[in-house]
Amino acid sequence: MTAYWVSTYVEITDETKLAAYAALAGPALTGAGGTFLARGLPAGVYEAGQPTRTVLIAFDSVEQAVAAHESPAYQEALDALDGGAVRDLRIVPSAS
Repeated sequence: MTAYWVSTYVEITDETKLAAYAALAGPALTGAGGTFLARGLPAGVYEAGQPTRTVLIAFDSVEQAVAAHESPAYQEALDALDGGAVRDLRIVPSAS
């Protein structure tokens, strides 16, 4: 069952660290089987939505998404981020 990695950036505190993270995270996540579906600022926000950077990545399964997060390559990306952003990250299984 497909799973989605949804990450919203509550606050970006260091653009340099975020850039270092992104340079490592993209290849780590695609190398682990992820497909980027959307990333960037929202075109519109509604209800309690916030105009924050959002990233949406599809994986073949929840297990694959969790393994990507726990992989050494992604952990290296997190080390590079080093507090450069406050994020809300969740892995959600598809409804079907």
